[in-house]
Amino acid sequence: MPKLKTNKSAAKRFKLTKTGQFKRGRAFRRHLLTHKTPKQKRQLRRALLVSSGDYARIRRMLPYS
Repeated sequence: MPKLKTNKSAAKRFKLTKTGQFKRGRAFRRHLLTHKTPKQKRQLRRALLVSSGDYARIRRMLPYS
């Protein structure tokens, strides 16, 4: 059986949690932050879990995680 390649762009974006779910960062945090409220920016810091619909696709991209 040949080795599987890890998708490197996915490896940089997703981390596996201890319970087997994938953690991801939030969008809308890179630029145009001046008009966003401090509360909005503070909440964008928190990571989210990947939705169940995307889980299988990310699992395939990260075979050894």
